Amino acid sequence: MEFRWRYQDAQGRDVAGPDVMFADQTEAEEWFSAEWRDLLDAGVEQVTLLRSESEVYGPMSLHPAQ
Repeated sequence: MEFRWRYQDAQGRDVAGPDVMFADQTEAEEWFSAEWRDLLDAGVEQVTLLRSESEVYGPMSLHPAQ
């Protein structure tokens, strides 16, 4: 099974983002930890982690909690 991120705007519409596949959840989360600021700067507002086509968790906002 492969893991990947779904990128969305604030309204939950899919937006373009890096098309990167990961072998496991840990690898996907480590990549996200390093890249989330760049994703936010590129217009991504929230992400969902997918395993194949099933949602693992999300959507998760890229903005800090208030």
